[in-house]
Amino acid sequence: MSEFRLTQISDTHLARRLTKLTYNFDKVADHIDATRPDLVVNSGDLAFDAPTQADDLEFARALHDALPVACRYLPGNHDIGDNPTQIGPAPAQPVNEKGRQAFISAFGDDYWRFDAAGWCFIGLDSLVMNSGLISEAEQFDWFASELASSGGKPVALFLHKPIFLNTPEDPELEATAIRYVPFPARRRLVEMLRAANVRLIASGHVHQRRDFTWRGVRHIWAPSAGFIISDQRQERIGIKEVGLVEYRFQPDSFEVRHVRAPGQIDLDLDELLKERL
Repeated sequence: MSEFRLTQISDTHLARRLTKLTYNFDKVADHIDATRPDLVVNSGDLAFDAPTQADDLEFARALHDALPVACRYLPGNHDIGDNPTQIGPAPAQPVNEKGRQAFISAFGDDYWRFDAAGWCFIGLDSLVMNSGLISEAEQFDWFASELASSGGKPVALFLHKPIFLNTPEDPELEATAIRYVPFPARRRLVEMLRAANVRLIASGHVHQRRDFTWRGVRHIWAPSAGFIISDQRQERIGIKEVGLVEYRFQPDSFEVRHVRAPGQIDLDLDELLKERL
């Protein structure tokens, strides 16, 4: 295969009771049907609140099963719980093995690797990082092995949380403690990445579209496919809009296209919460 087309969606936050989010997902599904990429990757927060509403995972899986192309999935904090952090308050729903296993039962492995068009594609579960769960150590060991066997191929890494804001040593202030891969797991992850030919790191989580390069590695933040968060609730870092990201990989190169599906609406979280009441 000389070319591989991949579409990344993220933060769909699906729930049977939240019909406006289903509407935006249906528009994304129509766009995927029209463009027919080789693969769709949902980089996490498939469900609106799986730790307290188990049906959210089942509903999200049913909608993804209706997509006309193959999919791979990664968990987000609204799917399995959030990372413990050293700064700021503990998460209200910390990641745990029960939630992780529920995700795996619904969507398959929470980390994976495949090769296409001369590239090595790796997906990681960023929520178990810094958790102390057995699966955290298992994933790091697996990741080291996969990087070692990549044979110099360019690597595209997908995960839910961005690794950092601008540089790996950004101060982890209280306001950002839950937004990026937390220390000390971040430091270990970054050191591992230096040992391979990593060209792309693609994430979601922040509900803002962002595209920047640090030391030769392009960092893509996919926007939410479901909703935006107002400036009153969250500072503006990138572009606040709903949408998706399309990639075209060829041996030793790739292209990125930032798009929104026709008909998607910039649903605000506050409006969404009114629907939930």
